[in-house]
Amino acid sequence: MISEKDRKEQLKAIKKENARRYREYNRNKNKKVAESTYLTEMKDDSNLLEIEDLHTCFYTDIGTVRAVDGVTFNIPKGKTVGVVGESGCGKSVTSLSVMRLLQEPQGQISFGSIRFNSKDGKPVDIAKASIKAMEKIRSREISMIFQEPMTTLNPVLTIGKQIDEVLELHTDLKKNERYQKVCDLISMVGISNADRIYKMYPHELSGGMRQRIVIAMSLACDPQLIIADEPTTALDVTIQAQILELMRDLKDKISASIMLITHDLGVVAEMADIVVVMYAGRIIELGTTRDIFKDPRHPYTIGLMKSRPNMIGEDEKLYSIPGNVPNPINLPNHCYFKNRCESCIGKCNNPYPGLVSISDTHKVACWRFIEEEAK
Repeated sequence: MISEKDRKEQLKAIKKENARRYREYNRNKNKKVAESTYLTEMKDDSNLLEIEDLHTCFYTDIGTVRAVDGVTFNIPKGKTVGVVGESGCGKSVTSLSVMRLLQEPQGQISFGSIRFNSKDGKPVDIAKASIKAMEKIRSREISMIFQEPMTTLNPVLTIGKQIDEVLELHTDLKKNERYQKVCDLISMVGISNADRIYKMYPHELSGGMRQRIVIAMSLACDPQLIIADEPTTALDVTIQAQILELMRDLKDKISASIMLITHDLGVVAEMADIVVVMYAGRIIELGTTRDIFKDPRHPYTIGLMKSRPNMIGEDEKLYSIPGNVPNPINLPNHCYFKNRCESCIGKCNNPYPGLVSISDTHKVACWRFIEEEAK
């Protein structure tokens, strides 16, 4: 048991180290970055985005939170990748890392690369890109649909003004051309009377209409990648189905890829081509939608599948994964799921396993599976 004096000294050392990191960040923040330092090459040209060994940390007064801890996956062109897991597993932080919208300097990408296949044919490592380069990528090449439309939209600006601002910043369209483009976008997302909606404020619209406006805003510059962070959580089931159908149709219309972040397995089954299962900042299973839903291998993924409501056996109690997620500040050296796992083995005390291939499309990080394969 650590003494109070030692604990105070430890916290003092943490604050001192954080202050050093903040000063270093602020020194480098506005430095001119040569384009050659963040230009890169894609490992596979059919991928739009390649995230490799990404580590994103938050430097707090009580320690370093490893929110994303060595995440690696790809988003192919024209595909939808679903990122699933319970709250706090690192889904949203991964997406914010891709957009470089972390609350800096407390939150920083500490290691890894995010290779993006940009429209001009010059792949960019987003993790190293300058602020100026990111301003050109956001909205024009990568856009984001946030979870709550009422907090996404500015309450004191009209709907038309907010969408027009995106076009004004990222296109050369004249004012009358932008007006027509905004009306076309509003109509595209299934809202009639675009001229009237243009002059309205967010509070005058329903939740479903506000979410459609946020989607219209994200599509304004025909981005290659749309990141949808829980886009249907605040909506009722009927509107949720309409929004998902809308996203699917629009993705095909503009030939975009989607990174869909959700904890709703039903949404993933309906929308995703590839599924990434995250737990405590790490990927524990990855595969096609069929791989994950028909043949889940990691005990956590199996637990998620069992926790879905089932029409068959309605009287059965809904399954709940026992235990709690480990503290992200003091993560153990062994598998993070060990203390919640109902089928752990002796090797689970070993350092966290890497992803092991089950097939060409299916990977899992689990000592139990590795042991079974070895036998």
